[in-house]
Amino acid sequence: MSRDQVEIVFIAAGWAGGAGILGLGVVWLFRRRSVRWLTGAVAVVAVVAVLAGVVGTANAMFLSGHDFDVVLLVSLVAGGVAMAIGAAVGAAMSSWSQALQDEARRFGESGEFVSRVGGPRELQGLSDELARTSLKLQESREREARLEDSRRELVAWVSHDLRTPLAGLRAMTEALEDGMADDPSRYHRQIRAEVDRMVRMVDDLFELSRIHAGNLRLALEPVALGDLVSEAIASADPVARARGVRLGGGVDDGLEVVGDPAELSRVVGNLLMNAIRHTPADGVVEIVGRSAPEGVELSVTDGCGGLSSEDMERAFDVAWQGSAARTPDVAGVFGSGAGLGLAIVKGIVEAHDGTVSVVNHVPGCRFLVHLPQPA
Repeated sequence: MSRDQVEIVFIAAGWAGGAGILGLGVVWLFRRRSVRWLTGAVAVVAVVAVLAGVVGTANAMFLSGHDFDVVLLVSLVAGGVAMAIGAAVGAAMSSWSQALQDEARRFGESGEFVSRVGGPRELQGLSDELARTSLKLQESREREARLEDSRRELVAWVSHDLRTPLAGLRAMTEALEDGMADDPSRYHRQIRAEVDRMVRMVDDLFELSRIHAGNLRLALEPVALGDLVSEAIASADPVARARGVRLGGGVDDGLEVVGDPAELSRVVGNLLMNAIRHTPADGVVEIVGRSAPEGVELSVTDGCGGLSSEDMERAFDVAWQGSAARTPDVAGVFGSGAGLGLAIVKGIVEAHDGTVSVVNHVPGCRFLVHLPQPA
């Protein structure tokens, strides 16, 4: 590069740089104005910087007056075109920003957002992110509404299912006190049965409260799945026989999971009792344990007749007891259903980093528990 060229570069840089610094101050003053003004200010600064560089260089080069006028005129025309384009871009940016602002305001009022904003990738990305946030909020509201419905159902169940046995206990104790009981031993047995049932209700409520409060403490150790299933079948067999239901299935040899034996036993027991409750007489309940990818799968299949898609979504909600279309319980075998068993199952399984789900499987439903394989 020759000396003249270096001199021209320094002269142009000085004039354009000075204009740019002044323009930067102007843009800073306009920083809180509309994006239309900011875009226009940037275009003006760019044009003025070019003009300053051209004028300063032209003077240093000692151009003739005619040549200088030509250079200045060309620069002004090009600068006008640049400012017009900058103004158009600024107007478009302002319009896109206003549309996004309007959608965001409607989002705040209605909680719903539809991504309809065009423009640059950044604005479109912000619009899409707000749309995703809207969907998450909608899901959260629906989940909160379901939880609120579950709480109301739970309160209604507690007020009903505890009041009824308490009224029976009071009547029986009064009959015993007054000597009006023809068979006191039968009354004693009924009182004991009602007390045991209420104890189970309170235990379920306490377990559920621990799960929801995050206070479920697990004593983890290797557990043989076959032993858990055998014990659960042995405990449930008398109830199944009284119901006229057959129990079947099996577990692959050597299957182990790492978990809390007492809590996992409760999971298997609750699933079995739920299956027996909703299986008609002469039906079959099958429990199967087998290896699965990256874990162990336990399935319990009943003969309930299947669930609707709505019931499937609510199967593990607190106080959910199924629709009237499911096979009814037999009075005296289980007592009143609390709708807590499956909610407890879900809480315990998730505390073990597992998952639980339900699918329809002829002639009923199949509950699937997946637990991670021990390390």
